[in-house]
Amino acid sequence: MAKVSAIEKNQRRRKLVARDASKRAALKAITQNQELPIEERFRATLKLAEMPRNGAKVRIRNRCQVTGRPRAYYRKLGMSRIALRDLGSMAKVPGLVKSSW
Repeated sequence: MAKVSAIEKNQRRRKLVARDASKRAALKAITQNQELPIEERFRATLKLAEMPRNGAKVRIRNRCQVTGRPRAYYRKLGMSRIALRDLGSMAKVPGLVKSSW
């Protein structure tokens, strides 16, 4: 199991991202619009920089739903390879045939 504090920190980041997503998208659109004056785009860039860094989507870490492990994560399944192996051994993953020889 991963540290509870690390899992909670990631959950806080997810909430911040969800809260600030629309505001970030609007500011990003302003900064990338070449038809606007450079001063207005620069002001939007400064406002974007003032926002909390943990509100950026790239700060979220994919973690296993079962154990919280941050590495060896399968996006399609939402779990790590170790959790998948354990659940496969107990025959709890439909369609998974675990072979051993």
